[in-house]
Amino acid sequence: MRRLIVNADDFGLTQGVNRAIVEAHTHGIVTSSTLMANGRAFDDAVQRATSATRLSVGCHVVLVDGLPVFDKKPAATTLSNEEFDDGRFYETLNGFALRLLRSRINVDDIEAEAMAQIRKLQAAGVVVSHLDTHKHTHILPRVLRPLLRAARACGVPALRNPFGPVHLSVVASRPRLWKRFSQLTALNRLGKSFRKSVTTAGMFTPDGTVGIVATGAMDIPLFESIVKSLPEGTWELVCHPGYNDAELAGIRTRLRDSRAQELGLLTSPEAREILARSGVQLVSYRDLA
Repeated sequence: MRRLIVNADDFGLTQGVNRAIVEAHTHGIVTSSTLMANGRAFDDAVQRATSATRLSVGCHVVLVDGLPVFDKKPAATTLSNEEFDDGRFYETLNGFALRLLRSRINVDDIEAEAMAQIRKLQAAGVVVSHLDTHKHTHILPRVLRPLLRAARACGVPALRNPFGPVHLSVVASRPRLWKRFSQLTALNRLGKSFRKSVTTAGMFTPDGTVGIVATGAMDIPLFESIVKSLPEGTWELVCHPGYNDAELAGIRTRLRDSRAQELGLLTSPEAREILARSGVQLVSYRDLA
């Protein structure tokens, strides 16, 4: 049996992104979403999540390119960029990872920040079904371990598995995806230790993630290639639907026109037909747990 969780990231980023995610769930194939506790449209996302009772909502833990939620003086947290006074995180994954490797980030700060973000959602009435991280920072073992501790402390049962098959046939005709393909292929060597850590923590995780390589480039042919090459088991497709509106123009993100394109794909009859022809069953993170 092949099962697919379709998870929309960045819930809470803007009202246009929020509206698109709920539309992609109500009229499309999105089954789950992850909400940003520090998103500027957080309150709007919570209100929409409350009305979309079948949508499985998790926490999109942000440790890069955002502001902290944990109530602590910015100077006292090692996650903050020292060049600024407002406590903001480092803007890039590379900068964050380099600082982490140099032991300049205290893993206790990662745990505290993750717990603060999860609890903010729970305090707003959201039943947090799972976790993932902005820019997939939990692909790094030194982020994964404190994140698992935070999840268990807050009673969150599941976590995204950011590793998975990356088939060359999917990206062969798209040269601009080759670099990401190479990066993900190299990182997959961490997958075995990831699953062992999650299992030891007593948490659930899918067999892996598909579609990360196609972020910003997803269309019907690429979606069909991914679905056709899906192995047996339960997998997660990561997506980023949204409206490329004036509010998004004020956000730091490389995903703009692609969000509207993904919304069209996710709500299209073709997407459902592809899943049906391939015998792939849609499930959510609630079903996983």
